[in-house]
Amino acid sequence: MTAPTEESQPPAVPYGTPDAPRIAVRGEAHLEVDPEIARIGVTVTARGRDRRSALDDLTRRNTTALDLVKSYGDAVERVETGAFTVTPELTKHGRGERVRTYHGIVHLTAELTDFTALGELTSRLADLDLTRVDGPWWALRPDSPAHREARRQAVHEAVQRAREYAEALGTTLSALVELADIGAEGPHPYPTAAGGRMRSVAYSAAAEDAATAPLDLEPQRQHVHAQVNARFTMVPPRL
Repeated sequence: MTAPTEESQPPAVPYGTPDAPRIAVRGEAHLEVDPEIARIGVTVTARGRDRRSALDDLTRRNTTALDLVKSYGDAVERVETGAFTVTPELTKHGRGERVRTYHGIVHLTAELTDFTALGELTSRLADLDLTRVDGPWWALRPDSPAHREARRQAVHEAVQRAREYAEALGTTLSALVELADIGAEGPHPYPTAAGGRMRSVAYSAAAEDAATAPLDLEPQRQHVHAQVNARFTMVPPRL
């Protein structure tokens, strides 16, 4: 029988010793906080008998939507243009490739920090010709203090849990051996749950001269989760 090679041997597991017994614990934290940003998606469409008219209408409507979003100033932190397409639609009957009409689409994304302005902006966007609004999707910033606080609480819980185990043995902790961050998770920027977004709104024509009432949007609370694994040595207990 050949001796196992160094590569085939399993990794060493850090066990304690009678002189330095170890305690391994996990600390967790769950926070529920208010969102910091909200994102909405805007889809502008146009249709024309020829490519030029469809493109001209799409350009005009896209400019109108962008100007409206940018008119909210600092309330809008970011606005971006996504996919843009102009697609010919062929006739269903007859021979040959005869174009019936052209469809144009532009996708926009806006990110807001002022949730009071959010309801008014979504209503006004939905009131534009051939414009669809999706969202909002609520989220925290990647560097949100909520993530830091969740990690701090997880570490605190790990230390407290280890102390309780040591106290149950009539002893105390002596040193921290290892602290492993196994992830702090925030919500997805685009939640899949139905409660995370409002219903899509689309209008084929603008409303009459009456002003559009702003939507009353309630921010969705965000769940932040953090976990750590910790190993401590403790003063040898008298058993």
